[in-house]
Amino acid sequence: MIEGLVSYEVGGQTLWITTTHVSQLIITIVLIIVAFAVRNRMKKAEEVPGTFQCLCEAVVEMLDNMVITNMGKRGRKYCNYIITLFIFILLSNIGGIFGLRSPTADYGVTLMLALVTFVMIHYNGIRHQKKEYWKGYLDPFPVFLPVNIISEFATPVSLSLRLFANMVSGTLIMALWYALMPLLFRFVVPAALNVYFDLFSGAIQTYVFCMLTMIFVSQRFPEE
Repeated sequence: MIEGLVSYEVGGQTLWITTTHVSQLIITIVLIIVAFAVRNRMKKAEEVPGTFQCLCEAVVEMLDNMVITNMGKRGRKYCNYIITLFIFILLSNIGGIFGLRSPTADYGVTLMLALVTFVMIHYNGIRHQKKEYWKGYLDPFPVFLPVNIISEFATPVSLSLRLFANMVSGTLIMALWYALMPLLFRFVVPAALNVYFDLFSGAIQTYVFCMLTMIFVSQRFPEE
């Protein structure tokens, strides 16, 4: 259900700008505009904050606390990444409410997000665990090396498929509803379905993806 909008040639291969790219671009532009608006407002922060300043501080404080609670003090340096990841995935998941095709209903998007987590996991393992990191692949016996390697690569696959499958299922159900239901049932019921599949399910899947990212990365930290 991903539609190609514009095609172009690169090295003899035909590539497409799709509805996923357009949706991602719109979401990114919105995030950049909001980021500059928040930055300008915080530079003029008042002792008695207004509604916008209170809202921004509440969101950042809530997400900061979520990161530190799950990752400990060492997780402070990951706050910016996790907050950005959380907001981007949330907006991508609820894009259907605003008429966009959810970028996270495209496996290419969720796989790239999971691969970033995968790199962070093993970077922290090599950095903090050093020799113990490499020994872990031979645990409990050297014969388990192939199994341990496969299990590591299963992490980004399961992480990406979980988010992708949940979002694409909602997209498919809504498409089937609009295609099969009589005109009368296309106005009231879809609103409730959109609230569930886009808003509720989208928020839950955003939290799950970020939570698993924090858990997997923090597991590579040395014990305090």
